[in-house]
Amino acid sequence: MSDFPAQGDAMPDITMETPEGGSVRAADFKGRKAVLFFYPKDNTPGCTTEAKDFSALKVEFDKAGVALLGISKDSPQKHRNFIAKHALTVDLATDAEEGGLSDALGIWTEKSMYGKTYRGMVRTTYLIGADGRIERVWNRVKVKGHAEDVLAAAREA
Repeated sequence: MSDFPAQGDAMPDITMETPEGGSVRAADFKGRKAVLFFYPKDNTPGCTTEAKDFSALKVEFDKAGVALLGISKDSPQKHRNFIAKHALTVDLATDAEEGGLSDALGIWTEKSMYGKTYRGMVRTTYLIGADGRIERVWNRVKVKGHAEDVLAAAREA
């Protein structure tokens, strides 16, 4: 059994930095639903597709009253470049602090590739209810069709 928050638990309220130098945390969305999608790295193929897919559906999420926030460990400057390069409309946040939100959720973890181990983000999406509790979790997300699936779930919840 994991000690990490799961469906039904409150989303940890940990502050992250926005690309503009401000701050954002889960409590900022209290009173409305929110989707927090965690991805490994700006400007990589899967992460770019995911961010563009969520951006393409942002108007639909807005109509459904659901906030969108993409989160990685990339710096605010990298996020600004990522947003500009791909004309992203979703908000992004930097979760670079040790003990940050991705650590609290257990999705910043040890990974391995080609026999080497490293720390990395597990692509994970959370649907947070208006009460601040986790309504649904998508673990080890496959990007194709994911934004559409999340929108459908957010509309149903």
